[in-house]
Order: sequence, then C-alpha cells, then structure tokens
Amino acid sequence: MKSYLIDELTSEEIKNIKNSLEKMGLHSPIKDIFWFEVPEDILTPIQKKHLPSCGPYIFSLEIGDNWIKLELLIRATGKIRCSCISYANEAQRNYIIDMLEEIIYPDPLNKKMVN
Repeated sequence: MKSYLIDELTSEEIKNIKNSLEKMGLHSPIKDIFWFEVPEDILTPIQKKHLPSCGPYIFSLEIGDNWIKLELLIRATGKIRCSCISYANEAQRNYIIDMLEEIIYPDPLNKKMVN
C-alpha cells in the first residue's frame, strides 16, 4: 500500500489533529480513521464517469499513538471493487498532502500545531 506517513508526533499533537478532523466532520464509522472526500474537479476521467454509481471518492487517514498515515489509494464509497479505484495521481496526491499539512501546520512559517 502506498501511503504518506508522519511519525514521531507528540500525544498533544495527535490530540489536536483528531480534534481538528472531528470539527471538520471527517470521521468515519471506524475509530481513528478519517475520510477526506476528493473534489470532483481533480477526479480522473474514469472516476468522473463512475461518480454516480461508485462515488463519492475518498482518501483514508489513520491515526495512531504518535503517527498519522494517509493512504494514497482513492477509494469509492459506492463499491468495494471497480476499475475507478486507483492510487492518487499527482494532482490528487498534492491536494490531500497539502490539505493534511494545513491541518497539522496551519501557519507554515511557525509550524505550530492546531489548537
């Protein structure tokens, strides 16, 4: 599985990240798993075509004791298996990593955690 991992986070940083994600309404039915919806304008052509039957599409983020792991697999919420499920392309990968880093470090000059 391809993923983006940030580790060696403090318990306070993890707490702040979870709080931010929960405030954004990104939680999933599974504890410590959060879902980010992929915007329609960066879906691949096949994902756009399959959106009515397979979408919406999501990235999954897992939070551990001192790490967070973002899967770079774009999942379809409407189906478990389909040709539209694939690893993120460059635009999708950049979008989700930028979004995640903004949540963790909203002030890029100071690299302060979200309170």
